[in-house]
Amino acid sequence: MAFRKKTGLMIEDMVISKWVYRKLRNFRADIEAGISCLKRAYGLARCTWRGLDNFKTYVWSSVVAYNLVLFFTRLKPT
Repeated sequence: MAFRKKTGLMIEDMVISKWVYRKLRNFRADIEAGISCLKRAYGLARCTWRGLDNFKTYVWSSVVAYNLVLFFTRLKPT
């Protein structure tokens, strides 16, 4: 596993190369940043809707809103 370093285990022993380790580390950082933004800005820290179907709708709508914001900010001319 390249995401967590056990005690006494060197980075070189965890993955094939440092390049792979950096790629996996950056991938994990990107995923955690997205989750943090969803929790902070889109209210996914706590769902107030009742029931599994409503929960799925709540999460789905928050993720779609987040993706739309990302999409439109990337389309903006600089």
